[in-house]
Amino acid sequence: MAEFKRPESVLVVVYTPRLECLLLERVSPHGFWQSVTGTLRRGETRVAVAVREMREETGLVCAAPEPDAVAPKSSRREGTHGGPPPVLTETDVANRFTILPEWRHRYAPGVTENLEHLLYLELPGTCRVTLNEKEHVGYRWMGLEEAIRKVTSWTNRAALERLRDSIGRRDRS
Repeated sequence: MAEFKRPESVLVVVYTPRLECLLLERVSPHGFWQSVTGTLRRGETRVAVAVREMREETGLVCAAPEPDAVAPKSSRREGTHGGPPPVLTETDVANRFTILPEWRHRYAPGVTENLEHLLYLELPGTCRVTLNEKEHVGYRWMGLEEAIRKVTSWTNRAALERLRDSIGRRDRS
């Protein structure tokens, strides 16, 4: 018997200091642009799934805020730009959204909503990524405002707007 997906996931917004954001285009539906996402597996933490999905969807290595939360230090690899891998930033933001009808068959009968937890990952600059071809057909680095207009999901749009607002507050300080 196939195991149903857990209706809980992460959204990882990847950006640079120049506010260039990484967006991925899903295989299906065509034209669906998003940040890195992934479903929590049984017993998996939000940070662990974010680290796993970053590697699976983009080939990029990142680290947990607390390195021992995901893997022993001996297994940590260098980040994309050399040196230690960039560190995820957790937030207290979680959004509940309706699962699209074309994806509901992946979940137990009667499950119609997903709880999505937001994390951010700042990279020192743009870089090439290695896509998981089963999930994505393309990627683009784009400015924050363009990314806000391009993403398909309202939760992703809100996460990018939150980034814009937090940068604005930081700049005024």
